[in-house]
Amino acid sequence: MKIILNNDVIHLGEEGDVVVVKDGYARNYLLPTKQAVIYNKANAALFAQKAEVIAKRKAEKRAESASLKEKLDNVVLTMVVPAGDSGKLFGSVTSLMVQEALAKEGFEIERKKLDVPSHLIKMTGSYSVTVHLYENALSHIKLEVVSEAQVKAAQKKAAEEAAAAAKAAAEAAKAAEEATEAPVEG
Repeated sequence: MKIILNNDVIHLGEEGDVVVVKDGYARNYLLPTKQAVIYNKANAALFAQKAEVIAKRKAEKRAESASLKEKLDNVVLTMVVPAGDSGKLFGSVTSLMVQEALAKEGFEIERKKLDVPSHLIKMTGSYSVTVHLYENALSHIKLEVVSEAQVKAAQKKAAEEAAAAAKAAAEAAKAAEEATEAPVEG
């Protein structure tokens, strides 16, 4: 079936594109969700009139994706997840988890645009997540997966070091106070 796309559809085309798809895909998904209309002379003429507006919208999307790419390329996400002593995760890191972490950083990205190598992220370590922006623009986010046990151990060690430093400072202050109180022999 020949259709005209109303919206950008991943792996199919952009707004205003005329594409041929299987009848069931068009009837059961694209047409009911208003992502496409049937190709005929009237609809083709309508989209021909809107071609300039569509081209302007595409240019805006390209500019947005370029600026978003610059921001995303510098992002390093750290995810703290439960894991065993060997570093094997209890579960795996999913695209939903990455999407939520990006949302906390202020990036609203659809989950279907994230390419998380989920079959690989079952251990702690560093990974790269690909974000599909607009057209062929891709961004790569660095993902650090850290065990909860490692984080708790690091926090405990930092607390112990801070306590030791505070104790040393208190002892130094006490020694300085005693030195000033001692009578001066002359």
